[in-house]
Amino acid sequence: MATARIAEPPASNRERPVEPEPYRASKEELLGFYERMLLIRRFEEKAGQLYGLGLIGGFCHLYIGQEAVAVGLQSALSERDSVITGYRDHGHMLLSGIPPTDVMAELTGRAAGISKGKGGSMHMFSVEHKFYGGHGIVGAQVSLASGLGFAHKYRDDGGVALAYFGDGAANQGQVYESFNMAELWKLPVIFVIENNQYAMGTSVNRASAEDQLYRRGESFRIPGLQVDGMDVLACRGAAERALEWVRGGKGPIILEMKTYRYRGHSMSDPAKYRSREEVQAVRDKSDPIELVKRLLDDHGVKEDELKKVEQAIRRQVNEAADFAEQTPEPAPGELYTDVLVERY
Repeated sequence: MATARIAEPPASNRERPVEPEPYRASKEELLGFYERMLLIRRFEEKAGQLYGLGLIGGFCHLYIGQEAVAVGLQSALSERDSVITGYRDHGHMLLSGIPPTDVMAELTGRAAGISKGKGGSMHMFSVEHKFYGGHGIVGAQVSLASGLGFAHKYRDDGGVALAYFGDGAANQGQVYESFNMAELWKLPVIFVIENNQYAMGTSVNRASAEDQLYRRGESFRIPGLQVDGMDVLACRGAAERALEWVRGGKGPIILEMKTYRYRGHSMSDPAKYRSREEVQAVRDKSDPIELVKRLLDDHGVKEDELKKVEQAIRRQVNEAADFAEQTPEPAPGELYTDVLVERY
């Protein structure tokens, strides 16, 4: 009678990435991180206001609370690299170099939007900025990220594909097909799981049999790192370690960013599945912007200087909102453009 076989643990001599350390930022770099995180937060707050006024249609998913993840990771990228994400995408677009006016105009469906008003909140796109979406289908961007990684490798351009998805998307089957292919072909992809604790209204502990999501690549021999996604310096440090691994030709890597969203899943979500006390406790103890403010205080940056930054960002966001409200909607004929590309 055959005996059961017990799975062998990973070989102890299999190479693993070195554990990342928090990035050591200068005062100027900390100010840059602060400005970018604050821009995302104020932009998202304004987007929420415009949604409430009926100026943004459809769904709208805000990034408030998660700013340190995208700022820390994308600050480490080069111009060769590409970014792709899901539908909670406004902040990632701003960090890709797309002006707030163009993003806000897209949110409001205007012709001046980065996707001519056709993408809206969930489907923005800009090849020029190497930002490949904004995707409304949960987990769909992960397969496309493997394609981006293949393109980088095929062209030998030294680029890396940075692919964001959430803890809910981490349970989608196409994610694991993408993992398998990426590791087989040693594609330069960084798979970033933004674990904000809730897939819509279901906590990660109730939805995932293995809730340590950085381990999800083990059966494909993809290493993973778990990172404090509320600390921009931890995020930047992890980004540098991941880029070192991937650019070294060692294949993909997974980063699980432990973060938290303050708002509901979307603007239509009252978030009754968690208490106000839970959200406030995270704000009080782990807010990413407040953390950087404390670090800046240690560097001698005074409150007056930060107030000037705040005023400049509010002015920039208000100007973007005014522009979006005043610029025209697409002409009816735009329905028939950008539908088909014919190649001869």
